[in-house]
Amino acid sequence: MATTLTTIKRSPTLSDQVYATMRDSIRSGRLKSGQLLQEVAIAADLGVSRTPVREVLARLASEGLIRAEGRYYVVPRLSAQDVEEIYELRLMVEPEVLRKVASRISGRNQVQPFRAELANMVAADEAGDVNAFMAANYRFRDAWLNLETNARLLRVIEQYSDHVRFLRVITLGDASTRAVVIKGLRAVTSALAAGDGDAAAKAMRAHLEQARRILHAEIVKAAQKSGENGL
Repeated sequence: MATTLTTIKRSPTLSDQVYATMRDSIRSGRLKSGQLLQEVAIAADLGVSRTPVREVLARLASEGLIRAEGRYYVVPRLSAQDVEEIYELRLMVEPEVLRKVASRISGRNQVQPFRAELANMVAADEAGDVNAFMAANYRFRDAWLNLETNARLLRVIEQYSDHVRFLRVITLGDASTRAVVIKGLRAVTSALAAGDGDAAAKAMRAHLEQARRILHAEIVKAAQKSGENGL
């Protein structure tokens, strides 16, 4: 006889907590490109044993967010080629997801989060508050990801998006870059409000193309600066 079981809500394990902390530190730029990640030092900083740290470092390496170098791990420096490959994938996937999301918009309530976070970005830009701008930008992204129901697709999007998030910490400090972001997401919001899938896909594609150009230029500039300094 079949029984109906109630799902048990599982608290995050220590390993999950260490993973979330490490991942957020990479995404936010607190862990810098080229920085060595030593198991003993991280365990001491977090106040945990080395076992969960070892597990998390291996997990982050499998996701491409860090790289093994001998006995240690390192936060990788993305090359121009890395950015091209990441954005090639983003351009294949995200415009089509926005096309689907637009078809699911059925009322003002679903559009409101996009408009609210766009307004928050405008206000943060005017105040020169880069952290608030990035937070609103991430919430805008979460708003459309929440309307996608394909869990496997969402995991793919989140994984490769993390690879370039720390670069945004650098680029979004520039007011002209923030203006480009606002313009692009305003077009996305208008298309979603109209329920126009083709326009949403086109707007997201244009937005991603702009982001790719900006990040590419930033990496080239950083490489030139390192060369000038003999690094």
